[in-house]
Amino acid sequence: MAMTKRAKADAAMVLVEAVEAPEALAAVKKFKATKFDQSVEICMHLGVDVKHADQMVRGSVSLPKGIGKSKKVIAFCAPEHVKDALAAGAIEAGGDELVSRVKGGWFDFDVAIASPDMMRVMSVLGKVLGPKGLMPSPKNGTVTPKVADAVKDFSAGKLEYRADKGGNVHAILGKMSFSEADLLENYNHFVATIEKARPSTVKGKYVKKITLSGTMTPGVQVAVASEEE
Repeated sequence: MAMTKRAKADAAMVLVEAVEAPEALAAVKKFKATKFDQSVEICMHLGVDVKHADQMVRGSVSLPKGIGKSKKVIAFCAPEHVKDALAAGAIEAGGDELVSRVKGGWFDFDVAIASPDMMRVMSVLGKVLGPKGLMPSPKNGTVTPKVADAVKDFSAGKLEYRADKGGNVHAILGKMSFSEADLLENYNHFVATIEKARPSTVKGKYVKKITLSGTMTPGVQVAVASEEE
């Protein structure tokens, strides 16, 4: 398939060497614009082996400048908490009826929040939500007694992150329309979060590679500081 004019123009602007984060973000924003406001994304390649449970990197984080988009959040909770969850921004909230709806194949949501007492009822959803990365978990803050607070945070764009089989963590840092300063603040916050999440069992280099890109742009590699091997 022949390259489009935009792809050819972007390819000609790709940086060969890794650069510091401010320069990398500036380079990403200089790629040819599209008709929509692209997301600016980060991929961190970590020196972890997720086959070992004690090397899994997983959690959630709210970026200081947001990510420029809201998320569809549902809440599994007792009847007395449904009203608060909906008021906080949940598109759906409830117990058995909501479980049945999702079990029946409804997945029009980005994040599922659950109160601890609902996990027993939700256990039947493990096989359908687990593979999609949507099963609530205490590790990323989606299982909590403070359901309404969690709904509010995740609706506003709180990010969940999890290392994939290759040890890569992907996340959105914002939109192309964000200023370079705002993107850099989000970048620094996210990288610091991942660095703090380093498993104690990981030996050698932890952050091996960082790449920034737009939804439809080439990647720009960020220079990674050396560390003790």
